[in-house]
Amino acid sequence: MKNQICTILGGGGFIGRYLVRNLTKKNYRCIITTRKAFQKGYLKTQATPGAIELLDWNPNNFSDLKEAIKNSDFVINLIGILFENRKQKFYNIHAKIPEAVAKICAESDVKKFIQVSAIGANEKSNSLYQKSKFQGEKNALNNFDKTVIIRPSVVCGSEDNFTNLFSKLSILPIIPIVGFNYKFQPILVTDVADAIVKAIEKKNNEKKIYEIGGPKIISFGDMVKSILATINKKRIVMAMPMSIAKIQSTITDLLPIPPILTRDQCEILSENDNVVSNNNLTLKDLDLNPSDVEEAMKKWLWRYRDGGQFAKTK
Repeated sequence: MKNQICTILGGGGFIGRYLVRNLTKKNYRCIITTRKAFQKGYLKTQATPGAIELLDWNPNNFSDLKEAIKNSDFVINLIGILFENRKQKFYNIHAKIPEAVAKICAESDVKKFIQVSAIGANEKSNSLYQKSKFQGEKNALNNFDKTVIIRPSVVCGSEDNFTNLFSKLSILPIIPIVGFNYKFQPILVTDVADAIVKAIEKKNNEKKIYEIGGPKIISFGDMVKSILATINKKRIVMAMPMSIAKIQSTITDLLPIPPILTRDQCEILSENDNVVSNNNLTLKDLDLNPSDVEEAMKKWLWRYRDGGQFAKTK
């Protein structure tokens, strides 16, 4: 039987490496488009020779993308950025790329297009990130009627930029938190990868939106305290006023890579909580039970403990 082909945009990123492994286990052939294919050779170790193909792709050149998609059964877009810089803008990455991909899918024999967005995507948001995510969803749905949207909450895993960041910040005696009471529903990266595969295989879910989160809703402040407890560090965790955070972020936004929060992320933390709503489908509709992130993060945060993995937990 001919192996089905998945083209994955952004397959070399955080979620992508787990998704590729899930797909190859099910005998899908994966075509991964990436800007620096020579740096993503590690992906080929996840499957038998020939099952994974890496293609250099410049996001400004959609003719190359047509070649990658034209023979594909499924297309998955994982491309996203957390902050803007001189070369990368939210609208170009989150809205224009999904629109172009959806149009190519409509011209090909693609069975389904999975657009990975984010909980909180909203055209009325003050955040450019959230606005652009919503516009990307709209563009994808309007240009290809076999599109499925997946909106995860904060995604955690051994390579994430969340649990690792606050573990590194434990060198500070006091850790200020912007949006201390802001609630979210952290989800393990392996569960996100499972959800994408399930969404591919689920029948009659075209034009549906899935909001996916972990089993617990937790505040930003409590999650940081949980991270510190996991690495056996006693630190003062205090709320930072949003007004001060916005002033600080105005300065740090000038750096090539903002060290903590950007002005746009401050806007997100000023709005609605990042939790699964009752307005769309969820993991239950994909027959999935999410793992406990707080329990799972013990498997990768041990490296921040004094004494490493052999340190006794308190």
